[in-house]
Amino acid sequence: MSSALDRRTWLKSTALLTAGLAAAPLRWSDLQARPAAVLQRRAEMLAHNQFRRMAPDLPKMQARLLANENPFGPSPKALQAMTEAMSESCRYAFFELRDLKKQIAEKEGVSEDHIMLSAGSSDLLLLAAMYYGKPGSSILSADPSYTDLMEAAVELGAGWEKVPLTKDYAHDLDAMAKRVSDNTSLVYICNPNNPTGTIVDPAQLKAFCASVGKKKPVFVDEAYIHYTGDAPAHSMIASVRDGHNVLVARTFSKVYGMAGLRAGYLVAPPAVIEDLSKFASNGWDLSVLTLRAVLASYQDDAFVTDCVQKNQEAREFVYQTLKAMDYEYVPSHTNFVLFPLRMQGQQFFQQMMAKGVGIRFWEFNRQHWCRVSMGKMDDMQLFANAFREVVS
Repeated sequence: MSSALDRRTWLKSTALLTAGLAAAPLRWSDLQARPAAVLQRRAEMLAHNQFRRMAPDLPKMQARLLANENPFGPSPKALQAMTEAMSESCRYAFFELRDLKKQIAEKEGVSEDHIMLSAGSSDLLLLAAMYYGKPGSSILSADPSYTDLMEAAVELGAGWEKVPLTKDYAHDLDAMAKRVSDNTSLVYICNPNNPTGTIVDPAQLKAFCASVGKKKPVFVDEAYIHYTGDAPAHSMIASVRDGHNVLVARTFSKVYGMAGLRAGYLVAPPAVIEDLSKFASNGWDLSVLTLRAVLASYQDDAFVTDCVQKNQEAREFVYQTLKAMDYEYVPSHTNFVLFPLRMQGQQFFQQMMAKGVGIRFWEFNRQHWCRVSMGKMDDMQLFANAFREVVS
């Protein structure tokens, strides 16, 4: 019961019960019997139950390299803003919500009715799953990719069409375009992709969004877009500005270092925002402290640039560590690196955890993989030492 009573349960019990629900194309009666299981499973995922089961000594972890967090955040400006806002925590965030939506709209070159605020992008993914994941429909995505949206949609009765990545572990846009059918309700693109760290050529992705968007909505998850080094060039927000049927999700959990504060936003056509708003909190689940921190960080380009540079240094260190042990890796455009293992993933995970280093593992293409997040250089040195001992 306790794990179910989280922000997603709040989303279900409040935002989904707002006025206007009856007028929405998705009926509450279609969802009523199913969200509880979805919400429970998402809460368990966020609580990292798998780590608690597999590694009882998790609190003793010395290098936390398993959740793609930014250890350099929040920024000094964000910390100062939160400190100054403490005395105003008794107030509702009327003006902060207004100011943040205005800032995002101005920076992204869209009107404010293109913007939806949320407590992180996870809620936006769940919202999309609940709205588009109707029984009998199907969500189309690459495989492997970030599975949050699709797994929630499956829980709601939708299907999941998986398109294998290319030999370079990137999205196969041509194959995905061919798989779009009348039954497809949403196309999901995680760019840069998690867990592979690969990125799609922006020109090709824009063409894909323009073409496929004429048939079905395209949801682009840009959680890691800043780590490309040129977010505007790789972002599909330009496709939204051009009027295409595209939804772009952003989060402040990654490069801005606010994973524990929870803030994100969606950029989409106004008609889509209006429909989704019937099911969402529209930012009212954001605290004054979080909003003040986000407002202070959003225009702090120097902090973002510094974090991206430190991330690149850590990533290069991991590359060299792997090369020294004759290990291959997938070149990354994110704050993590994926590389193939020569043992069972769970075995590698447990041995690394025993040395105080937390990582994640995958299995696909008949191969076990490790995904290691970038941390501070002390963390990366702990990873390198533990890695050498485990694989030697």
